[in-house]
Amino acid sequence: MVRETSIVYFSSPGSENTGETLRLARLRSEELGIKTVVVATTTGDTGVKAAEEFKGYRVIVVTHTTGFKIPGAQELAPENRERIKKLGAEVFTGAHAFGGVSHAVRKTFNTHVVGDFIANTLRMLGQGAKVAIEISLMAADAGLISLDEEVIAIAGTVSGADTAIVLKPAHAHDAFSLRVKEIICKPRL
Repeated sequence: MVRETSIVYFSSPGSENTGETLRLARLRSEELGIKTVVVATTTGDTGVKAAEEFKGYRVIVVTHTTGFKIPGAQELAPENRERIKKLGAEVFTGAHAFGGVSHAVRKTFNTHVVGDFIANTLRMLGQGAKVAIEISLMAADAGLISLDEEVIAIAGTVSGADTAIVLKPAHAHDAFSLRVKEIICKPRL
């Protein structure tokens, strides 16, 4: 069986694509019957927008780790965390699948490790694609998404959302079983 779908390519990356990325992801989720969405957020603006767009869906909003930029500090604004939860979405904060201890090894020994190679390889598809895959691994490890169902993963380049993909999740320890089924949209870099 052959299925033809379209991919939207944005002329530039960034937050100006957030609304359209969410709209396209919602349309594709309706076409495929997907009811679970994983979305990356830093300050929470994108998480709030996704929770609004996907009302009635299972929405998992994945943040940066606490201490990502400043030791002990969480970048997710408390008011956005509350809005996300009031909209019925879940917030998850955990170690980055490609980072975690790898970042400590890189900083301490000034060398690259496996997580760096995987992340940089995925960046060949774009930063948003790398992040979408990484947050899906993280959500699977936390038990927040089923390995038996396709999900839509949404992320971006620097800020906002500009990439949406359909994927079959996997746990980080089995990362090479994750399958990107479709690209809904991404920047044409």
